[in-house]
Amino acid sequence: MLTYLHLACRFLRSALRSHFDVALENLALQQQLMVLTRSSRRPRLTPADRLFWSWISRIWSPWRSALVLVQPDTVVRWHRSAWRHFWTWKSRRHPGRPHLPIELQQLIQRMARENPRWGSVRIRGELRKLGLEVSAESVRCYRRSARRPPPSQSWHTFLRNHAPHIWASDFFTVPTVTLHTLYVFFFVTHDRRRLVHFNVTAHPTAEWVWRQLIQATPWGEQPRYLIRDRDRSYGGSFIPRAARIAIETILTPVRAPKANAIAERLVGTLRRECLDHLIIINERHLWTILAEYAAHYNRARPHRALALSPPVDVVPAPKPERFHISARSVLGGLHHEYEWVAA
Repeated sequence: MLTYLHLACRFLRSALRSHFDVALENLALQQQLMVLTRSSRRPRLTPADRLFWSWISRIWSPWRSALVLVQPDTVVRWHRSAWRHFWTWKSRRHPGRPHLPIELQQLIQRMARENPRWGSVRIRGELRKLGLEVSAESVRCYRRSARRPPPSQSWHTFLRNHAPHIWASDFFTVPTVTLHTLYVFFFVTHDRRRLVHFNVTAHPTAEWVWRQLIQATPWGEQPRYLIRDRDRSYGGSFIPRAARIAIETILTPVRAPKANAIAERLVGTLRRECLDHLIIINERHLWTILAEYAAHYNRARPHRALALSPPVDVVPAPKPERFHISARSVLGGLHHEYEWVAA
């Protein structure tokens, strides 16, 4: 009796079903049939299939009765995942806070990169001085994309701050026409690569080297640090005697010429641009040659490390209305210096 009643109820319910329910049920069954025919062994559902069942579960309440391939809880999980992805996409598309102009973003990142010890409030203060009003939270947001600041100042910054107080000294040898060896001793500054002092001798002694330091530092013009190698010509008393006049001597490691790179570079320049093209007769001849080249080196020779300017800043003469370019030879025409001359 109950079985007949149940069948009668199902028949009555199927008779009363709307055309819309029948169409959706057919659509769901056809979709599952397409999945079965598409897969040879185990049915594999694509993202489009999951999106279909998420959609049909929202518009058709008896969707579970037509589901065969997966469990109903799986469809619910798909729908929740689709909901999360949709709102994530929508939130990214319409952020709550408007973006700053790209030029201002780059300026914030530049300040954070060039001043690694500055905080967001300090950068905000610098921007305010430029007439740019930005909140500290915006500065904090955009400086995160900048490069992570180093744990300490760079070696370039450290050396640039100490360069005006550092000198370097070194020896190099020059052979003469009579096959004798002459020694050239010099001092060079680290900040402007200026050749401060040089002298020539055939017999370098500790007392002679100390006299060169005294001659190179008149009227209190002296370095705070002096970089030199471990040549025995300096003598054992050089370091304490230099300390008494407030000069700290820094010795380079053994067989490490790069530790005194500024002095070594000057030696190479003197050889390539001057001494390799001449035959030295005697000590006086060498001193005269180096004196002429030193004047050219300090006042006229452009240096790449100094933005193509000479070590000694020379105020250029005003350009006359009528002029021609005059060339002055250095070392008999080995080099030339050019300047404006009134016509």
